[in-house]
Amino acid sequence: MIASRNIGLVAATATLLAAAPLSAIFQSWTWLIQSVIAVAVVAGVAALTRLARAPLWGQVLGMLAGLLLALTWLFPSGAELLAVLPTPGTLAHFNDLLAGSMQDMRSYGVEVPDTDPLLFITVLGVGGVAVLVDVLAVGLRRPALAGLPMLAIYSVPVAVYVDSVPAVPFVVGAAGYLWLLVTDNVDRVRRFGRRFTGDGRDVDVWEASPLASAGRRLAAVGVALAVLLPLAVPGMTGGLLDSLSRSSGNGNGNGTGSGGTSGRIDLFASLAGQLNQSQVADLVKVTTSEQSPFYLRYAVADELRPGGFQARSPSGRPANRDLPDPAERAGRGVQQTTYRATVEVTKSLSMSLMPVYAEPVRTEDLNGNWLYDPNQQVVFSNRENSRGRKYSFDYVRSTYTPAALRAAQPLPADHPVRRQLTATPERVPEVDELVKGLVQGKRTDYDRVLAIYQHFSADNGFSYRLSTESGSSGQDIVNFLTNKVGYCQQYAAGMAWLVRAAGIPARVAFGFTNGSKRDGDTFTLTNLNLHAWTEVFFDGLGWVPFDATPASGVPGSTRSAWAPDTDAPDPTTPGTGVTDAPTGPEASAGPAGPDNADRDTDEGLALGGTTPDEQPPTWPWWAAGVLALLLLLAVPALRRVALRRRRGGRAASATVAATTVADGTEPGTRLVTVAADANRARADAHAAWAELLDTLVDFRVPVDLTETPRATADRLIRDTLSDDTAAVESARLLGKAEERARYARDPLTGERLLPALRTVRGALAARADRRTRILAAVLPPSVLLRWRTGMADTSGRMAALTGRTRYRLLRWNPRRLLADRAAR
Repeated sequence: MIASRNIGLVAATATLLAAAPLSAIFQSWTWLIQSVIAVAVVAGVAALTRLARAPLWGQVLGMLAGLLLALTWLFPSGAELLAVLPTPGTLAHFNDLLAGSMQDMRSYGVEVPDTDPLLFITVLGVGGVAVLVDVLAVGLRRPALAGLPMLAIYSVPVAVYVDSVPAVPFVVGAAGYLWLLVTDNVDRVRRFGRRFTGDGRDVDVWEASPLASAGRRLAAVGVALAVLLPLAVPGMTGGLLDSLSRSSGNGNGNGTGSGGTSGRIDLFASLAGQLNQSQVADLVKVTTSEQSPFYLRYAVADELRPGGFQARSPSGRPANRDLPDPAERAGRGVQQTTYRATVEVTKSLSMSLMPVYAEPVRTEDLNGNWLYDPNQQVVFSNRENSRGRKYSFDYVRSTYTPAALRAAQPLPADHPVRRQLTATPERVPEVDELVKGLVQGKRTDYDRVLAIYQHFSADNGFSYRLSTESGSSGQDIVNFLTNKVGYCQQYAAGMAWLVRAAGIPARVAFGFTNGSKRDGDTFTLTNLNLHAWTEVFFDGLGWVPFDATPASGVPGSTRSAWAPDTDAPDPTTPGTGVTDAPTGPEASAGPAGPDNADRDTDEGLALGGTTPDEQPPTWPWWAAGVLALLLLLAVPALRRVALRRRRGGRAASATVAATTVADGTEPGTRLVTVAADANRARADAHAAWAELLDTLVDFRVPVDLTETPRATADRLIRDTLSDDTAAVESARLLGKAEERARYARDPLTGERLLPALRTVRGALAARADRRTRILAAVLPPSVLLRWRTGMADTSGRMAALTGRTRYRLLRWNPRRLLADRAAR
């Protein structure tokens, strides 16, 4: 018991040490203090339950109850009894904290402040890991497996940290894990007194000890998991937007087109937390000959799914070759001017996309690994990233007059762009009704788009805020249009959704505003300048930008004659210009929710789709899970039934030793006796005896394999079946048949072994208690014993084979050969 308490204390301390990497996520140490309290309660309850000699399941329930009490005390809702006893109100409060933690994880970038939702999910995770580590290290005495839940803690900062994770916290966590292993091994050595080999032979001086071999294997597995597990966690591991996969794609996310990629860009997640970061980082420096440039862009999201807008994999040709010339779109009302820009990406930004202004026509300082997608108008690479690169390019800036946009004809219904980029995951009645009212009486696509664009104005109640509000509609797009509060991601995706609902192609673009840090012709763009806006396609003109986000909330916001600032006190003049905008933490692209459908909740750049209330029902998945669990639990019972049927069929089909057959149909016909095959009768007797032994194991009757069949039958009759005449005769028959099959020249034939088995089984079932009968039917101990014995035999054979192989290989160990030569 003392050893268990010591190991339990070490397991709790090792859990806290394994949580050290979380210090790279939080700004302060509040999470550690609360985690220490929760883990201490879990360890204390575990020690008390072991002191009371509770079974393992009782220890687990006790630790979970202790963790619940600790969480209740640390995160009270005000409805608790005696300040620590949870109530239904407490559980509802915990559910709200879990929901809030998902929002906070999208709203903050590392390092995050001490918010109750984030602290709650952290303490809950560390406490849950403490329970698992205690069960594995103390309850099951498998401390090596405890490294898996510890490793799960370390994978969290690896998944969310933009830069490389500090090494010191990992060393601290590894030290805790090694301490747990050493403590367990010391305890085992103390209990057994000395170490000895499993095969009983002497250990050669040059042969590694089993403990050292096991340690090397554990170290190799641990390092492999530490390297591979974080790679399987979706997150930003290499930079702000290093999320393009390295295989080819065809533009739809899963093809094999030239120059594309098969994954998609997690654009919305790349913006997460930038607004709420306490530090401002310079990401891009751009020098342009244009006095008032539009936004520097790097990607688009043009596929609208239930989870919101998502990015397709780009595809194209090398960017250092001739690029498409937009001059073919020049016409009446369209002015095109060529400018030159030089972009320098700092080391704080690492992604496989290259920031450029729209419509580049020539690039410099870019090799053939960088490709240009003319449809998305983005520069990307499958092999390199933009970190620390400096490059120049010429680009065309197109400006449009409202008359030119009104002259654009609607795209035909079968046009590929309209068919693909007007699709919505479902029809939302609220959106359709709003769009119908906005575009009523509008004769051109531009007037319809302008009406939708002007709807997102302060006069209609819309305002810029760093966080959104949840709603009761069950749909994000409806919640945003109802609450009318959000930041650039909501405005960009909301307008794109409404424009698509009007039958006009639209998409969401990503990039940087011009910001306020300007030195001559050079703009310095920071993480606070990350932005998203809407682009609308007009026939013959291409993609035209519309920024519905209130200009007062975005530093460097740019407006144009075709999309003026509807909230400006004075009307804007034709042309383009930079609107003065405030700076600081309130002026930025807001944190974007992830574009992943599985991480979308009630807010985010992904404005559409369903919420849990409108998702497909989950009960089929629960039913399938329960059915799979029941099938898994039924495997032993099915195996037992199959064995019984096979043995019973054999005994019933061929054990008849003498059969009378008629030699004729007349009275007095002579009867002929046909003897059964001796080998078959012997096999049937063995099958019946094996079934009897399994039956005894199922009903908890001791079985001694060293006894003779007669001795086993006599003991069964004496101890269990003495008052049942039919069962006594059946047991004696089965023992006699097995004895004759083993030792006699001629086996016992002509006896009905299957009815005898049924009689004995019925008698044993009648004398067993309910729990024994249920276990014999559901989890037959005979099957479990056979599986356990088979696994032990297989493990023993593998260990013996490994030992022999290692012993042969050690003969050629260079150190041993040198030692033998020196001894001679």
